[in-house]
Amino acid sequence: MNVLTSYMAKEILKGSFLAIVFLLTLFNLFTFTDEMKDLGKGSYGLKEIGLYLALTSPRVFYELVPASALLGSLFILGAMANNRELIAMQAAGLSVPGIIRAVMTAGAILVIISIVVGEYVAPIAERKAQLIKSTAQHNLTPMHSLYGIWLRENNKFINVRKIEDNGDLADISIYTLNERNRLQSELHADRASFLGNKQWQLKQIRQSDISKEKMQAAAFSEQRLTSSIAPDILNITVVSPDNLSILELAKYVDFLKHNHQKSQVFELALWGRLINPFVTFVMLMISAPFVIGVRRGISVGARMILGVIIGLGFNILDKIVGHLGLIYELNAPFIALLPSLLTFIVAYLTLRRSYT
Repeated sequence: MNVLTSYMAKEILKGSFLAIVFLLTLFNLFTFTDEMKDLGKGSYGLKEIGLYLALTSPRVFYELVPASALLGSLFILGAMANNRELIAMQAAGLSVPGIIRAVMTAGAILVIISIVVGEYVAPIAERKAQLIKSTAQHNLTPMHSLYGIWLRENNKFINVRKIEDNGDLADISIYTLNERNRLQSELHADRASFLGNKQWQLKQIRQSDISKEKMQAAAFSEQRLTSSIAPDILNITVVSPDNLSILELAKYVDFLKHNHQKSQVFELALWGRLINPFVTFVMLMISAPFVIGVRRGISVGARMILGVIIGLGFNILDKIVGHLGLIYELNAPFIALLPSLLTFIVAYLTLRRSYT
């Protein structure tokens, strides 16, 4: 790596990290505003909100790397073009492919950092963030084990073996203790649906009441249960693509397929995670033609607006293609790669036209 390439790569890295700090701060401000609506709910205070923002920041950082690379490179390369630095570098022997090489070198460093954060920091931090938020708001501490989810509410111990895709619970057991902490009753329900206002509708119930003298058993088709346990406290134990690394996603997809369950959402998340480094390179590739092929003198604000429009356009395209893929159950690798591939082709053709 020569001096000019090293210089350009360092400057682009500086610009990209400034863009990440700016976007991350902006994102956290919006999130903070949303979280303030729940301030005082249970024991959810400013301390918990601060911890929640800090722990979700690694995931947001990982997601913002491609957009930040685009904004940073547009800002730095645009400033170099306006200050005639690019012309001086080309006069010194740095070709357009050399400029692209410097941009991609910066991109490779950003990709390595994002992979480390996205695979080893973000999943663990995200799980802790959701746990802190839910337990603080509901004053409940769920425990996940091989035997489902365990929760305690006053003198009741609740075990949920399965959570359906629609939010209903299945295979629920409720153990009630008396004032001496001895088992007073055991209730088992096949299903439970949340009705709102702290009400759950239990279905297909078998109940046993226990005392020193006797044990009584009864069965009911339906029964309502009043409980402060809301669906969102249970959602933290549900597997989410945001909470999993690539290896964990791959294992979970294999598990779903082996058990003949739908895996399209997790397959798309897996391939999206694998292709994410390529997206960063694509975003950097986009910045080059707008600097080399566009006249000098364009303001920094105009370049930032251009970067935001491109980034938003790519995200919208990616979301549309992803949802279409889920609806029509299309090939997950193809759906994950298509937006990046189309954007790369357009950037490459535009770059070729700009210097040929």
